[in-house]
Parts: sequence; structure tokens; C-alpha cells
Amino acid sequence: MRGNQTSVSEFILLGFPLNPHMRMLLFGLFSLFYAFSLLSNGLILALICLDSRLHTPMYFFLSHLATMDMAYACNTVPQMLVNLLSPAKPISFAGCMTQTFLFLTLAISECLLLVVMSYDRYVAICHPLWYSAIMSWKVCIALVVTSWIAGFLLALVHLALLLPLPFCGAQKVNHFFCEILAVLKLACADTHINEVMLLSGAVSVLVGPFSSIVVSYIHILHAILRIRSGEGRQKAFSNCSSHLSVVGLFYGTAIVMYVGPQHEHVKDQKKYLLLFHSLFNPMLNPLIYSLRNKEVKNGLTRLFLKERTS
Repeated sequence: MRGNQTSVSEFILLGFPLNPHMRMLLFGLFSLFYAFSLLSNGLILALICLDSRLHTPMYFFLSHLATMDMAYACNTVPQMLVNLLSPAKPISFAGCMTQTFLFLTLAISECLLLVVMSYDRYVAICHPLWYSAIMSWKVCIALVVTSWIAGFLLALVHLALLLPLPFCGAQKVNHFFCEILAVLKLACADTHINEVMLLSGAVSVLVGPFSSIVVSYIHILHAILRIRSGEGRQKAFSNCSSHLSVVGLFYGTAIVMYVGPQHEHVKDQKKYLLLFHSLFNPMLNPLIYSLRNKEVKNGLTRLFLKERTS
């Protein structure tokens, strides 16, 4: 095996096996989705920064979710668009490793941030009298910083295990970006440790947190059903349903990708699933929060009215 090893300087991303007309169609469509994702998340971020009424822990966490979604899309989508125009255009080894590292950092950080957001909703609904004391700004900042740092450190572990691996043969990554499982397939060495670490990492940041979110929402649902006011119950359901929709989209695709079976015949299907995870999730998240959240819609109305009158 080591006799065939070559010094790798670049990889070729195979992307999607499509004819030129379909590639151009998808390029235009995905470019629109990408632009909308950046604009909508940017608008949510700007709104939270500019509107003092949204300077609360819930929207502080939402601003970081929007930041992660923008970075998430910027890390994977531009390279995919380049590949749709020039399928044989390579990506450098350093660029590929950077893309893998950033993808893992942002994905893990978002997993943990969604847990933090569910905890925030749990405290707000189940312990409203203690909310201000429990969710102080010091605690909120600590929770967000912990999510970012944990994502960075766990991704660094996977990168440290990936970089020493030798690569040989044609360096063609069967994906639209440098996804870690697709890159590992090209290594001409035993990757058992990498795969075990990925599975254990996926269980720890996906299955464990998702289970805690489910438990939190069981308590939340029980508390909501005890609210006597119909308006209060509706507001609580509205805030929680937005977060639950985002959790379902994110965790559902991620668990299928990294915790489900890794058989060869389902890997192409998972590639398309990760397209949804990378392109559509960042686009849908601000829509879910803006369309289902009265405070965000009111904030947008105030912002546009202020722009018109100024």
C-alpha cells in the first residue's frame, strides 16, 4: 500500500454526476438559495442587533444560530457552485482540510447551541419566576462560548487524526465538499480509529443532546398544558414549535448521516441528504423563526417603517 502512496497536493470533488444543462440549472437555483440564505440570516442578525426589544437571551442565542448558519453555508456552498461550473477543478489539500475542519466545528457547535436554546425555553416556560436569575447574561455568554469552544476542540481532534493519514491513488472525493467520511475513503491506511472516533463523537454530540432536548420538551409540553390562558398557551407553543422545527431538521439529517448504517449502497443517498443539511437548513431556519414568531415579525415591521420614515 505504501509503495503506491503519493504526496497529495489537491483533491477533485466529484459532486453530482449530471449533464451540463442540469448542472447550469442547479447552479442558478443553488445560487439563489445561497443568496437568500445569507440575506435572510443577515437580516435576522441585523434585526436582533438593532432592535433593543429583542435583546433577550432567546434572541441572543438565535443571533449565534444565524451566524453559524451563514458560516456553514459559506464553507460548503461556494465550492459546490464552482464544481457545478467546472467539474474537474481541484481543491488544494490545505483547502480541503480547512473545509473539513470548519464543517465539523460549525456542525458540532450548532448541535450544542440547539441544546442551549432548548434549555432556555425549558427555564422560560417551566420556571418563569426564576428565568432572569437563571438565564443571566453571564450564564448566556458562558453557554454560547462553551458551544463554540467545544465545537472547535472536538473538530481539532478529528483533524489531528486525519492529517497524518497517507493518501494514494486518484484523489477523487465522492462528494460536493470535503466531507470527512468521503475523505477517509481515500486513505491508504487503517482508518478504524478515525471511524470509531467519528461514531463516538456523533453519539456524544447528536444522540445525547437530542435525548436531552426531548426530555426538556416533555417537561415543557406538560407545563404548557397547565397554562390557563389561551393566549399564553399559544405564545408558548409558537416559540417552542419554531425551535422544535429547527431541531428536527438539523438533528434528523445529522443522525441519519453519522449514526445510521454506513453501507456503500446508501452513501450516495446520504450525499444528497447532506446537501439538504448544508444548503436548505441555513435557508429555512430564518424562515421558520420569522414566519412563526410574532416578535420577529413585529421587529421587522418596525425596522422597515423606521427606514421609510428616515
